[in-house]
Amino acid sequence: MRATGIAAAAGLIDGAPSFLKASPRADRPNVLFIAVDDLRPELGCFGSNLVKSPNIDRLARQGTVFARAYCQQSMCNPSRASLLTGLRPDTIRVWDQETHFRKTLPNVVTLPQMFKNGGYETAYIGKIFHNILPDPPSWSQPQPDLPATYLYMSSETRSRQRERQAAARRLGRSESWIEAYLRGPATECFEAPDGLYEDGAIADVAIVMLSRLRKKQPFFLGIGFIDPHLPFVAPKKYWDLYDRDRIPLAANYFLPKGAPPFAMNPLTELASYEDFVQVPNPTEGLLSESQARLLKHGYSACISFVDTQIGRVLDTLDHFKLLENTIIVLIGDSGWKLGEHGGWGKLTNYEIDTRTPLIISVPGQANKGVPTPALVEFVDVFPTLCELAGLQPPPDLEGTSMTPLFQDPGRPWKSAAFSQFPRGFTNRFMGRAMRTDRNRYIEWRDWFDDRLVAVELYDHETDPMENENIAEAPANKDLVTRLARQLAEGWRAARPK
Repeated sequence: MRATGIAAAAGLIDGAPSFLKASPRADRPNVLFIAVDDLRPELGCFGSNLVKSPNIDRLARQGTVFARAYCQQSMCNPSRASLLTGLRPDTIRVWDQETHFRKTLPNVVTLPQMFKNGGYETAYIGKIFHNILPDPPSWSQPQPDLPATYLYMSSETRSRQRERQAAARRLGRSESWIEAYLRGPATECFEAPDGLYEDGAIADVAIVMLSRLRKKQPFFLGIGFIDPHLPFVAPKKYWDLYDRDRIPLAANYFLPKGAPPFAMNPLTELASYEDFVQVPNPTEGLLSESQARLLKHGYSACISFVDTQIGRVLDTLDHFKLLENTIIVLIGDSGWKLGEHGGWGKLTNYEIDTRTPLIISVPGQANKGVPTPALVEFVDVFPTLCELAGLQPPPDLEGTSMTPLFQDPGRPWKSAAFSQFPRGFTNRFMGRAMRTDRNRYIEWRDWFDDRLVAVELYDHETDPMENENIAEAPANKDLVTRLARQLAEGWRAARPK
């Protein structure tokens, strides 16, 4: 019988996962939930040697790397809202950056709220929910203030921004327009202490929070780092870890052959930064090699910057002897294109944007450091953490607890993972994607009448970078029919048997 209610940590009551050893403390496990914005699975623990990420790799060695984890929509608000409610974007009706899930489902219980209701002290610092849409009911205490930090450290950049923004206000521009379109440069390399940049300050505050929360166990602490989201700003010492001329550029700097043109995102976000205002869209041209190298250099520097902050937090857990009783989760809320398909950013249904890092470390778990190739989804995190903590999850969750994968990482699991993204004028088209073991299948339908307008099919055995849409090939007619049926059957039919 599975543990229910606010049961003790696994190993202390009947029915809890057997691989979680009893804690020396007579309480339930703490949860440290770390979210990193726009983090690609291009890390050492994911088999890459491009980016220096020793602390994330350290976490991976003590936990489980979910090598094929997928977000439900590659955009901050829908991805985070879906993960933290355990419900898919169509259920919470959140497909954009502006809609708060409380408007559509006012009584939904979020992941941290579930722990709060179960007797946990819940707290956060940084970006857990989408930063412009916080959720006070989820937390036992409000977010503490950060010390004064600047997005840019250069006084010249800040002065230039203030002048441009003041001119826009005189012209009657709204504050939201100013924030969206009058940004500074897309990168900054500046000689400054870590704590003067936002993520360094977030780590500073998180360390203080841990010193206080250890007296209020059990706790659920969310830490949301901003980098490597644009702009790519980090202290110079992290830029110095990389030789820009040796950073490899994307090998598929072109649109997928045969893909509908609306499937790719425009470069709207990048083009809002002052040094990239004139960049073309992928269908019209490409960035120069020097621009591409600059952006890839900045992205890598930001990951190493955040990795160092994560290491400081892990060291603090160790110092306070909390590692032995703390579940640690690390996610990136979406992938990010660094020139792949001619794109810079996220906002597509492709592998490069929907596949994300997910690492979970559980005290006393079996198979430490063994990755799992199972197809998993962000909606699976909610029920997984509930089971690990002995909490009874809400009955309407749309994910599957991943706890069996800790015991047997190679066991059969889901037959597919599902993502989606709207596209077109006033979101006229909705693209729904399904990732199976071998294929990515995407259907684009008219938002208003459900008319099928385009189909995409990619074979990961022969085309892992998704460079050619083969949906129209006569030899694939039966495969397309089968995958269309599987997509229509949806996530319920894809659950582990």
